Amino acid sequence: MSNQPPKFDELFANLANSGKSWFENLSKTSTDAGNNEQNPMLNTFQGFFGNTKGLLESQSKFYQEQLKLLSQFGEQTKAAVSDAVQNRDKRFKDPEWQNNPFFSYLKQSYENFGKQIEEFVSSSDADDETKYRMKFFMDQYLHAISPTNFPITNPEAIKAMLESNGKSIADGMRNMMEDMQNGYITLTDESEFKIGGNLAITPGSVIFRNELIELIHYAPTCEKVYETPLLIVPPCINKYYILDLQQENSMVKYYVEQGYNVFLVSWKSADSSIKTFRWEEYVHLGVIAALDTIRKVSKQEKVNTIGYCVGGVILTTAALILKHRGDNWINSMLHMTTMLDYAHPGEIRVFLNRDMLATREAKKREGGVMSGRIISQTFSSLRANELIWNYWVNNYLLGKTPQKFDILFWNSDPVDLPLPMHSFYMENLYYDNAFINGKFVVDGVTMDLSQIDMPVYIFAALKDHIVPWHSAYESTKHLKNAQVRFVLGALGHTAGVVNPVSTDKRHYWTNDQLAEHAHTWFSHATEMPGSWWKDANQWLSEKSGKLVKAPKVGTKEFPAIVDAPGEYVLAKALSVLDAQSV
Repeated sequence: MSNQPPKFDELFANLANSGKSWFENLSKTSTDAGNNEQNPMLNTFQGFFGNTKGLLESQSKFYQEQLKLLSQFGEQTKAAVSDAVQNRDKRFKDPEWQNNPFFSYLKQSYENFGKQIEEFVSSSDADDETKYRMKFFMDQYLHAISPTNFPITNPEAIKAMLESNGKSIADGMRNMMEDMQNGYITLTDESEFKIGGNLAITPGSVIFRNELIELIHYAPTCEKVYETPLLIVPPCINKYYILDLQQENSMVKYYVEQGYNVFLVSWKSADSSIKTFRWEEYVHLGVIAALDTIRKVSKQEKVNTIGYCVGGVILTTAALILKHRGDNWINSMLHMTTMLDYAHPGEIRVFLNRDMLATREAKKREGGVMSGRIISQTFSSLRANELIWNYWVNNYLLGKTPQKFDILFWNSDPVDLPLPMHSFYMENLYYDNAFINGKFVVDGVTMDLSQIDMPVYIFAALKDHIVPWHSAYESTKHLKNAQVRFVLGALGHTAGVVNPVSTDKRHYWTNDQLAEHAHTWFSHATEMPGSWWKDANQWLSEKSGKLVKAPKVGTKEFPAIVDAPGEYVLAKALSVLDAQSV
């Protein structure tokens, strides 16, 4: 056998050039006469690849590194062992990536390519925002071409194929065909879950329904409940049962057991019947209609409220509309990972493109449906290795069935939105930060956060990439006349919120003294063990009045229509193509 290294020069030259070719093809596609909607990446790519000198220098460095790697092919050095120890990339966890000369070389070549791309971006004379966007899109490309994503360059996939006599490949192809029919990558074993079976099973009934919401009233489990009722407003872009998963991690069940008279909004997934609904309908037919019903059912003037993510934004809008009308219906608001100041919206800003927004203006006036799958896939792309390529390898290359995980089942069950509502939200908040700039007008009323004068509890999550915690903290500055408490939890946008007392894991931070800057608040905060739900419960109980005899579900005026979880939550989101055509 020859000791000469294999001739991989051509292979990796193609790898280096594939990036440029990919972007050139993208530019060609994006400027095609039949494509009326601009690609948000196009101008960024054109600007970068117009820097011919920088591109050539980057490729030159890449080839030099490749020659160096080729000269060392097959050598087991201390550096390689050190690299194996320090490598934190889970994609390359298989020992063959370090022990096998071919796979070791392949991995190092891929990392070398990524390093040169990163240096090319960082050395550009573009502005910081362009560099940020470019780095994100480059990372998406690098994630996609990783050797771990292909069966012939993934040692784990090769071993699985040999050990199973090809069954893993057959199973993987079956999984892929099923996912192609469903229109999304399966993240969990969906056969293990059923809404109303082992998810969303806290007892209650729908007592009110209109064309946009079902209002669920949960059956009290205590002999006495707090007299001030509690309304939960989930995000309208997700199914509500993230707050009522299984019994051991259900926030709804927790509040029912703590003695609250709990109501919850279940949003309808948009279809042709509500394709023209605006932000105003979500305020009036959603939150305000729910509050009006609860006041009549409970005979109480005021209601405590909880808003999650965009549900908290709609709730705040409703509070200001009610304030303008002179209706003091809301006693307090508890915001969970809610952003009111969009000056720094986090990683999602890479997708914000005014040209694309402008092309949708005509469609917005006509009405239509924004696919919940597009929204979900957009957020998944912010964590592509974790939420896309990890399952690509597991499901298709290894032929495995994903593990049972309730949150991922929920994540794959999105809600469609009316295009006018979605466009209004993006344009006014993500693009114009209108809540803060004094230009957020709903039903003729200019939204002014300084008008909020009730107690407000703000919960943020440390690793939230959708609502960065420091952006959530900015609300404390704008709610000038509210009595604000800010609490920071661990983990991210979903797992940070769903941190049940039943397991009492993780930790959270509190600091009663608000500061001008988020990092100052955090530097003086106290770390508390366990679930933040305990802190929120104590805060909420102090604002819920005395204990009274627990009511029955519904009244003569608002009888039970159907048992929880209701009917709206069972509807499946339309496919991407169907949603665009409605």
